[in-house]
Amino acid sequence: RQLPLLSLAQPGALASPCRSPMPQPTIFVAATRQHVGKTTVSLALMSGLQKRFNKVGFLKPVGQQHLPVRDESGNQLRVDKDVQVMKEYFKLDHVPYSAMSPVIIPSGYTARYIDGEVSNEAQCAAIRRAHETISSGSDVVLAEGTGHVGVGSVVEVSNARAAAMMGAEVVLVANGGIGKAFDELEMNRMMFAHEGVRVRGVVLNKVRPDKVEYVRSKMGRLLEQRWGVPLLGVVPELSYLSKPTLAELEKALDGDLLAGHRCRSLHYGVENSFLVTTGLRRFLRRAFEQRSPSEWRRPLFVTHVTRDDLLLGYLAQHQRLMTAQGGAVDGPRDWAGAMVLSTGASKGFPDKEAFPDDTEPLTYLTQMAKDSNAPVLITRYGTLDALHIIESYTAKHSIHDTARVSAAVAHYEPNIDFDALLQG
Repeated sequence: RQLPLLSLAQPGALASPCRSPMPQPTIFVAATRQHVGKTTVSLALMSGLQKRFNKVGFLKPVGQQHLPVRDESGNQLRVDKDVQVMKEYFKLDHVPYSAMSPVIIPSGYTARYIDGEVSNEAQCAAIRRAHETISSGSDVVLAEGTGHVGVGSVVEVSNARAAAMMGAEVVLVANGGIGKAFDELEMNRMMFAHEGVRVRGVVLNKVRPDKVEYVRSKMGRLLEQRWGVPLLGVVPELSYLSKPTLAELEKALDGDLLAGHRCRSLHYGVENSFLVTTGLRRFLRRAFEQRSPSEWRRPLFVTHVTRDDLLLGYLAQHQRLMTAQGGAVDGPRDWAGAMVLSTGASKGFPDKEAFPDDTEPLTYLTQMAKDSNAPVLITRYGTLDALHIIESYTAKHSIHDTARVSAAVAHYEPNIDFDALLQG
C-alpha cells in the first residue's frame, strides 16, 4: 500500500542546510507535554504500519534519556532509550542503530551549545543524514519527538523544527478531555505552524472509559471545524500500563532487593502503595483480614526498617499465602505483596547522627525473608520520601518489559483509525 504524498513544510520556513525533504513519507509523533503516552502511541503506530507496509523505518531525531547498545558491527554507541525498544521489539533489522538517534542531549549539552562548542549546522546535518539513511531503506518512516513540542528549542532543534527538517507531518498526542486538551493542542499546533509543519491528526490518550464516545463526538467535530483534521483515536485509560515493575521501583528508590527476586518483573500499582505506621494488629487486620488476597493482589507496604514487628507479620502472612497458592506469584489471582523498608530519615526531620542498628533488619528477619523468598526491598530514603518516589513514578517502556509493550500495542492499536491516518 502507498501512503499519500505528505504535504511538505512551507518553503522558506526553515533555512538550509536544515531542510531536506525526503522522497519517503514521514510521520512525526509529538505530544502536548511530557508523560502523555507519546511512546505508547508510537508503538501502536509502528505495529499498525508494519501490517500495511513492507518496511517501516524509525528514528528519534532528538533524545534525552539514553543508554548504551551494540550496533550491527558490535561497536558500542548510545541511543535514546525508546529507540532500543522500537528496534528490538519490532525487529527493525533494516534500520541501523547509528542512524536512529542522531542528536542526544545529555547533561551539560545546553551549556556547550551556548558556548559554541556544538553548532546548529552539525545538529541539522546529523538529523538529515540519519533521515536519509533510514528513508532510503524504508517504505515509510515513523519518527518520535521528545517531551512537548517546544523541547529542544534552547539548542534550536525543537520537535517542530526537527519535523520540519524531515518534511514530516505530525500526529499530535494529548491526554483525554475536551477543553484543556484542545487548549494544549492549539498551543502546540501553533509551534508546528510557525515552522510550516502540518498536523495530520490527533490522538487523545488516557480517556475515562465512560467518556470515550462523548469525547470522540465533541473533539472530533471540534478538530474538523477548527483545523480540518481528523481525530485519529480516543484511547481509554488502561491502569496496568502505568504500573511500574518491582525492578523499576528498586532502581528508582536506589534500593536493594533482599529476597523475592522472582517478583522483579511483576507490576505494582501506585494506588496499592501504603505507608504503614500503625501497630501490628491493625496492620494485619487491615491488610490481610479485611481484604481478600485475590482482590488486593499486589500491595506495596512502606515502613521503617526498625519496625521488626511489621516485617515479621508480613513475612508470616507471605508464607501462609504462598502455601495456600502453591508458591505461584504471577497467576491472574495470585497474591504477591511486597514490603519496602526505609533506612533513612525524611528530609523534613533528619537524624542528627546515624545508628547502625537503624540501617538493616535484624539478622534472623533477613534470613527469614530469604528463606521464604519474600519480596523485601531496602532503600536509603526515609519512609515519606520513599512513598513520594513511588507515587510520583512514571512507568516507561523498556525492552526488558515486553509484557507491558505487548499490552500497550494490543490496547492502543485497535483504537487508532489507520485509514484516516493514511488517507490524510
